[in-house]
Amino acid sequence: MMMIPRRRNEFDLLGEMFKDPFFSNNDSKIMKTDIKEKSDKYLIDVELPGYEKENIKIDIEDGYLTVSAEIDTTNEEKEEGQFVRKERYVGSCSRSFYVGTEVQSEDIKASFKRGVLKIEVPKKEEKPELPAKKYIQIDD
Repeated sequence: MMMIPRRRNEFDLLGEMFKDPFFSNNDSKIMKTDIKEKSDKYLIDVELPGYEKENIKIDIEDGYLTVSAEIDTTNEEKEEGQFVRKERYVGSCSRSFYVGTEVQSEDIKASFKRGVLKIEVPKKEEKPELPAKKYIQIDD
């Protein structure tokens, strides 16, 4: 008779289920974003399910539009029991998009509805930078 070592853990239905690729894609920190270009503007849609409007900030600096969001569930009532798996994200995340140095904060429109942040950014011509001062060598 041959002895076969027994698996340390018996078959775990939940463990096997969560090995499925559907559950292993851990992109919870990434803001899913669609950007559409029109003739005069860009339309940016950022998915932020579970976030409150008050916890979302949009700023612009040096030509970069930054969307940051924070979610905190520590205020939820404490329930008895232990999590088998926890995939909902708690913390903060952000994304930045280069929109050009000519775009100002007053040019940008934003709205938040049903977990989707919609941002409208106008297209503006970049003013070419003037070349830095260069010295010319004088020959003898």
